Formats: sequence, structure tokens, C-alpha cells
Amino acid sequence: MSKAFNEFIRGITKDNPTFGLVLGLCPALAVTTSVDNAIGMSAGTAFVLVGANLMVSALRNYIPSTVRLPIFILIIATFVSIVDMVMEAYTPPLYAALGVFIPLIVVNCIIIGRAEAYANKNNMFYSLIDALGISAGFLLALVTIGGIRELLGTGQIVVFGQMIVSIPMMSPASYMILPPGAFLTIGILMAIINHRRAKKLARGE
Repeated sequence: MSKAFNEFIRGITKDNPTFGLVLGLCPALAVTTSVDNAIGMSAGTAFVLVGANLMVSALRNYIPSTVRLPIFILIIATFVSIVDMVMEAYTPPLYAALGVFIPLIVVNCIIIGRAEAYANKNNMFYSLIDALGISAGFLLALVTIGGIRELLGTGQIVVFGQMIVSIPMMSPASYMILPPGAFLTIGILMAIINHRRAKKLARGE
């Protein structure tokens, strides 16, 4: 397999920002009350991550190391402002649901971390692949968490007005769409993933 493909897959699996690197837990906990919110936050974060990685990689030889972090944050904030304005203009319900967590993308450890650890040291092509892989991993994590919480909390999954899954439930576990439900869902998923990783290590894989 090519290096580019390996880099992309690593962002989804080993370096998955939520379940692998354990970064970006604030939005993973706060906005995953529904699949809609999970997709919206993932899309916004992906746009910022791709834009920031490309910009940082393009300018990496011109940015003095002593001021690189403030410049990275300035670049990230520019793309976040675009996301904020576009969501407010074209998807007002989603914008209202995500609220303060859209501007907080500026200080998301996933984006700052990839700019510092990867884009600042690699060319634009591999920085793009890295951003796409991490974005896909973040989307997978948030949609999984949001889907579980929405299904158990409401008995159904509705994506942008379309019913995807509906399970008749006498009494939906409404606490699943509250903060304790987020901690419980992420905790169980991470326990399962860590158990599988431990078994692979024990087999020498």
C-alpha cells in the first residue's frame, strides 16, 4: 500500500482523534446528542483542518519558529470564521444547535496538534491526506457516538429530516442525550476498542 493510503487509514484507526489520540473530547461530549449535530460539527472541523493543514504546510518554511503557534491559531481562526458565517447563513437550525462549539474549533487540540505535529513538517499533499484521514476518523467517531445516543435517547435516528431508524420503545432512555449519556457512551466505546487492541498486542499483531 502507498504511503498516502497508509496515512489516510491511520487517521481513521490508530490516530483516530477521539478513540486513538483522545483529542477533541469537548465536542464529542457536548454536541453528539444527534447524528445531525455530529455530522455538522465533523464537517465544520474537517473544513478547518484541511484548510489549516494546507496553509501551514505551504507557509512552513516562512513562519519563524518563535511565533509559529500564534500564526497557526490565526490561520485556524480565519477558517473557523468562514465556517461560522456559512453555517449561520445557510443552516440556521444546525448553527443554533452547535452554538458556542463552532468558534471553539479555533482551540480544538486536533487541529492545532496536526498543524504542529504534521503539516509543519510535511508537504501539502501529505498534509492534505493527513487532514482527510483525521477528518474521516473524527466523523466516524462523532456519528457513532451521536447515533447511539440519539437511538437510545429517543428511539429513532433522524438525519436532516429523514427517518433512518425507528425502534418502538416504551420508555426511551432520555438521559442518553444528556451529559451523563455522553460520558457513558464514550467510556463504553473506548473500553471495547482498548480491549480489542490489548488482545491484538497479546497475539503479537
